[in-house]
Amino acid sequence: MQIEIKNVSKSYGKKKVLKDISFSAEGGKCIGILGSNGCGKSTFLSILAGVLERDGGQFLFNGEDLFQNRKKRSALVGYVPQGTPLIEELTAWDNLLLWYDRESLKKELESGVLKMLGVDGFLKTTVRKMSGGMKKRLSIGCAMAKQPPILLLDEPTAALDLACKQSIAQYLTKYKQAGGLLLLTTHDSLELSLCDQFYIMKNGVLNAYTYDGDLNGLVDSL
Repeated sequence: MQIEIKNVSKSYGKKKVLKDISFSAEGGKCIGILGSNGCGKSTFLSILAGVLERDGGQFLFNGEDLFQNRKKRSALVGYVPQGTPLIEELTAWDNLLLWYDRESLKKELESGVLKMLGVDGFLKTTVRKMSGGMKKRLSIGCAMAKQPPILLLDEPTAALDLACKQSIAQYLTKYKQAGGLLLLTTHDSLELSLCDQFYIMKNGVLNAYTYDGDLNGLVDSL
């Protein structure tokens, strides 16, 4: 499996938020997109997920442009935004039923992704009563309903406690080991350790970056 991003661009009025973003990646890898707040990282993931429209560019999956096939993109790409894409008044179970059929849901809760994420432990809890970590694990579980080979995550463990970060990191590691492709925006050291390739977005431009474990050096580069 391979994806290729070609010349993705986005402007708001005269402001160019994304300037011909291009790179390629293969399955079994995690791509880390780094950058300061407001640099366009979230906009970029939203475009790949189909939440926002691009001005130009291609999103190729094994040579086919997913921007031209919404149905196929929906089946191939999972997306976990920074915010909570859940219905606050519903329980975890009821939110999951919006994404899974009952048979698949029970299977995943018994031995699949939802079991790995620990979602089976708070099925009757309404979203409004959940901790941040529970919401994030449930959000990832919903995004994985179609078992997509590509998973987009916008700062997935921001503001979570260490135990929850480790739980999510363990699942993402298994996802990657199974051949999945992760694309995530992050500043978190635990998430950085998951990444195989790094890019820095600055002033709408994406450039390759070599991260050697020096967080101070990374901060200076943003």
